[in-house]
Amino acid sequence: MGDTMDLTSIQRRIENDGAIIGEDMAKKSSVFIPLIPDHDTWTILLEVRSAQLKRQPGDVCFPGGRSEKIDASLRETAVRETCEELGVPREAITVIGRMGTCIATSDLFIYPFVGVLDPDVPLRPNPSEVAETFTVPLPWLMKQMPEKYTLNFLADKNQDFPFERIVSGRSYPFRAQKVIEPFFDYQGRTVWGLTARILEHFVSLMNHRMFE
Repeated sequence: MGDTMDLTSIQRRIENDGAIIGEDMAKKSSVFIPLIPDHDTWTILLEVRSAQLKRQPGDVCFPGGRSEKIDASLRETAVRETCEELGVPREAITVIGRMGTCIATSDLFIYPFVGVLDPDVPLRPNPSEVAETFTVPLPWLMKQMPEKYTLNFLADKNQDFPFERIVSGRSYPFRAQKVIEPFFDYQGRTVWGLTARILEHFVSLMNHRMFE
């Protein structure tokens, strides 16, 4: 049949695809959600980013960062970054699994891993990256409904884009891109943005399992 393909062959190639389109071209980062045992429950450790950082100084985040060539896997990225930021040995971290992929933008994907941080290992946060750390009780989080706010983004028509190749050119009615941002507030600290989105998803998984 030359270059033609029968319908069964086409179906077989697409039915179990499961790919996230654009993932192969996107930048990749991993974060670690550190669970710390606290009596008969758990707390979640979060960081406050150093004021010296150029990106999101002072924001609350999970340990993590950009995947590098030295990392054998995205899981390794999460562990390495956590060790570097918190000043703990790898033996202090036990990864128990990975959650779903967080699509930050079309060219940045974030891969959240969940695990246990040994409570007996002292933290020595890297001051160039981490201003402080704090913990939030998981039972408290599981009772929270984060506030939701919407940010609208419009296309920048002054950028280098081939408007002449699309119908209506620069007058094309681009839709505003909406981003819904959840907010958690705990003891004077605000968790928002991608960290809040990942945290909200983690909490929803915990609540879902409770009521199965």
